[in-house]
Amino acid sequence: MKKTMTTVAGLMALSARTAPKAAGKDFVAIEVVEGEDLDRLAEEMIKYGQETGKKNWDRDGENVRHSDAVLLVALANSQVTGLNCGACGFKTCAELPAAAAGPEFAGPLCAWRLLDLGIAIGSAVKTASILNADNRVMYRVGVAARRLGLLKGEIVVGIPISASGKSIYFDR
Repeated sequence: MKKTMTTVAGLMALSARTAPKAAGKDFVAIEVVEGEDLDRLAEEMIKYGQETGKKNWDRDGENVRHSDAVLLVALANSQVTGLNCGACGFKTCAELPAAAAGPEFAGPLCAWRLLDLGIAIGSAVKTASILNADNRVMYRVGVAARRLGLLKGEIVVGIPISASGKSIYFDR
């Protein structure tokens, strides 16, 4: 089943890559995590939860540990779209400051680039669903992956996938 799930993760990555992007410019980065890196990722999630006192990092870390693979999707080195739409909270794109490091992610970011990331994630989970792979979008995975340097980006999101008799991501 692991080989099949590796194929599923690859097809999810394809869906994220080919998802439409604002102004036709792609700032989405993608990485598939498997094997020993899954354990490293799970351990980092548990460790971060303990360090910060935040709840459910251990639960989600154990979900990652029991997953077949994780697709990481990030917004990396993004640039403003140049629309001057104000959706980011600034009047013009030129006023949007450079993204600064926060405790988990970097920001502020162009709202349209964040939508690009969301569409890429939605395309990936649609593919997982079509292929009947259990999955769940997890921000906690992205925080840990970013801390480990598994994927560089201002914001990283993880999508663990699993194939079992019952989804490990629900009724936890």
